[in-house]
Amino acid sequence: MRKTLLTGLVVGLLTIIMAVPALASNGKSGDPHGRPDSMLTIKVTSTGVTYDSIVLGDLPTKGRFQLLEPNMTGGDSPLMTEFGPGDRDFVGSRWWVDVNKDRVQNDGDAFFLCPLLGPGH
Repeated sequence: MRKTLLTGLVVGLLTIIMAVPALASNGKSGDPHGRPDSMLTIKVTSTGVTYDSIVLGDLPTKGRFQLLEPNMTGGDSPLMTEFGPGDRDFVGSRWWVDVNKDRVQNDGDAFFLCPLLGPGH
């Protein structure tokens, strides 16, 4: 129950991050690029490519996950990660968010499936 609540909070935070530009544009809904409001964008820093993505659900903490972080450098994507499709260390859209800020994957973090939708832009 705690893990589902935590993942829900993370997804809610990501949704708010995505909604801020829409609210700033005179209350208009939607995205200037034509993406649905429920869609996220994730920038892959190793290639500079940005992908659309949708959160499909939370995952148990077992297995390999890739860190997903807020994009503090600006641009059209509020989220970023180091590796994406075609990179050797890409783990297939199995993400973790370091909610408790200890830089270690543990029960205090969020783990979820959020596939990157090609071809990227």
